[in-house]
Amino acid sequence: MVIGGGCYGTFYASQLAKAKARGKTEYRTVIVVDRNPGCQAKRELGEASDRQFAVSDWTSFFDGFMLDAVDDYVVPSPHMPHLMFEWVLRRARERWPARAVSVVPVPGEIPTPYDRASAGGDQTRYISWADWICPTHCIEPAQCPAIGAPRTWEMAETVTALAENLRAAGRPVNGPALFVCKHQVFGVGMFSAEAVRAGDRLVAAAGDAGAEAEVLIGTISSCHGALNLLQLGAQSSVIGRQSDD
Repeated sequence: MVIGGGCYGTFYASQLAKAKARGKTEYRTVIVVDRNPGCQAKRELGEASDRQFAVSDWTSFFDGFMLDAVDDYVVPSPHMPHLMFEWVLRRARERWPARAVSVVPVPGEIPTPYDRASAGGDQTRYISWADWICPTHCIEPAQCPAIGAPRTWEMAETVTALAENLRAAGRPVNGPALFVCKHQVFGVGMFSAEAVRAGDRLVAAAGDAGAEAEVLIGTISSCHGALNLLQLGAQSSVIGRQSDD
């Protein structure tokens, strides 16, 4: 599924169609999700036997789609909010309606040159190994095109080290649950829906004991990342864990 039918979504859907036509990839259907029925992708590309459009806001779409997705992949926009964390957060609040489920600032030192908190107050911490403007639609190859030298970093390792450091400092941090966007074909990066469900299962497991727990969750690529820390309050002995259904 391609998130957003604007300029980025149009480019990604177009590139996937070209890759399939040239035998470089195979897929059943590309679903472009946008609340605007006349979005750019619909106007310029239109529907096809293997391209559909879902007229929906992203929150409603994922609430109705994610649990039934089998081998599906998500193609995110570079500028979209941390949608998959928001889905996992909603799931946690549905699972434990009588339990404190909150989002707290991500603590700890991260050695990236770019490190900023969201201006929107949603506690998202944005980090990047790039202190330059990256090329549009960069596929993050081993040889970084921006600096003309080997890429010596991998964001998954950076976030994993952060979680380990937080645990060593006594924080009850689980994870990280990482939704890793990797280049697949013709400039299109994506992550699997199963990775998102695995993150949801990690949150469920972290809360099973009933004690206070935290889960570090990130949507990342090799160079960039959006991080959140989901915090579960201690479970009341009177209220049992709710069903995942």
